[in-house]
Amino acid sequence: MVDLLGDERLDYLFMDQSMQIIQSPTVFSYSIDAVLLANFASLPLKRGKIIDLCTGNGVIPLLMSKFTNVPITGVEIQERLYGMARRSVQYNNKTDQIELIHGDLNDMPSFFGNDKFDLVTVNPPYFKTEHPNQMNKNDYLTIARHEILVNLEQVIQTSSRLVKPGGKVAMVHRPGRLVDIINLMRKYKLEPKRLQFVYPKEGKEANILLIESIRDGKVDLKLLPPLYVFNQEGSYTKELHDFVY
Repeated sequence: MVDLLGDERLDYLFMDQSMQIIQSPTVFSYSIDAVLLANFASLPLKRGKIIDLCTGNGVIPLLMSKFTNVPITGVEIQERLYGMARRSVQYNNKTDQIELIHGDLNDMPSFFGNDKFDLVTVNPPYFKTEHPNQMNKNDYLTIARHEILVNLEQVIQTSSRLVKPGGKVAMVHRPGRLVDIINLMRKYKLEPKRLQFVYPKEGKEANILLIESIRDGKVDLKLLPPLYVFNQEGSYTKELHDFVY
């Protein structure tokens, strides 16, 4: 059993009936972005360590735990989301593999030390918001979606400090920030190596990008084939199903 608070509910993970996760429509529910990142990142399978920044309700560590046996740490600054993640990890009997930390990602290099992880994953706030009326009225959603408590440069700088030389940093973001992302990655010694654009369906503009870099890596960026989420009938594509499985 699991204790649910307020309007929380238990949902199955995406295309997976083996694990369930605590969600809330007014606090946090994961999106396809998290699913894509967990399946895009190059996971160490038997040796190494992973840290997931901006972990939200812990969806990315839970998804990654299906494919790797290495320890995974999730970091979340919002206490309510951290509590949801912790209870979901306990409910799925993943406490031996997944550790959760309630804290600011900017503090993690001091907490762990530099060069400690083989993989850093991050689904950061996407939006640079200059005017308060552009923000969601819900504080939980505002912090998750807008650069209020952390900005893109801080995310990339922290990721670079946490990952080992030769280790990887994988991120999901919006295509409109691609130039900023590449410039900042190179500023902090992260060389982009794999890039993939995700489209809602054929004929639409890309609305998600997946990018993975290597700390101190050589210049050699691979642009992967486009990924379409829905077909023209509105069902998930075979490509998405194959990507997830």
